[in-house]
Amino acid sequence: MSAAPAGPSVVDVGDADFVREVVERSRELPVIVDFWAPWCGPCRQLGPALERAVEAQAGAVRLAKVNVDQSPQVARQFGVQSIPLVIAFKGGAPVAEFVGAQPEPVLRRFVASLLPSEADRLVADGAELLAGGHTNAAEERLRAALAKDARHPEALLALARLVGERGETDEALELLERISAAPGPIEQAAERLAAELRTVTSAPAAELDALRARAASAPDDLAAQLELGRALAAARRYEEALPALLAVVERDKSFADEGARKAMLDVFGVLGSDHPLVAEYRSALARVLFR
Repeated sequence: MSAAPAGPSVVDVGDADFVREVVERSRELPVIVDFWAPWCGPCRQLGPALERAVEAQAGAVRLAKVNVDQSPQVARQFGVQSIPLVIAFKGGAPVAEFVGAQPEPVLRRFVASLLPSEADRLVADGAELLAGGHTNAAEERLRAALAKDARHPEALLALARLVGERGETDEALELLERISAAPGPIEQAAERLAAELRTVTSAPAAELDALRARAASAPDDLAAQLELGRALAAARRYEEALPALLAVVERDKSFADEGARKAMLDVFGVLGSDHPLVAEYRSALARVLFR
């Protein structure tokens, strides 16, 4: 795994550079934010002890000090009401926090808890190997990471993507189901990948002409209509798939264990909530379901 980026262990951060120096920097190494003010007695007690705990890690973690009087925008963003407030960031998101001065042994344990585990290091190695095209070696690292931490979210997501790409959908979906209480972006990526896998494998994308002919010749055959809708989704022809699936829901909401509705939800997950097709057909589906 690559060494932690060089730079000072303790920095002053404000409104103008918080995103760059904390949020983005935390994608490279853990960043601890100390919200403080010069007039705050407990802040003066906590600050030096927290700095010592961070500096003892020799650059593996960073401390960003935010003077709330000089940085009101950041203070409002994080709802700072009492100081000192300490929030730790990893991977671009808050992962832990505490309020008030703490004994130095507690601070050392807090800082140590943010450092990469052996599973983290194996995942980072796997990512580098994947980037270099070494798929087999990357898979070995990811499976080794899961042997040490069976619910490591980054390992689960990366391995699910890897095995899903070679067609092992059942294992990929099982891996994704194990991701829980993960930081927002990881959970969102897992949900989207699961939707993609279900959409692509729910019906073959081939022989669309034959499926269209079958559906056209038997308009009352909901199984044929559902199969066509799923196949169109698998072929990523979403503008055709969504109306076909919606037509099945309109005829029978519960047909095939609500298969058409579920297929539509998976397409929504693949496209993302901002896509215009999602806005259009989510409203249309709601009108059908709740009329």
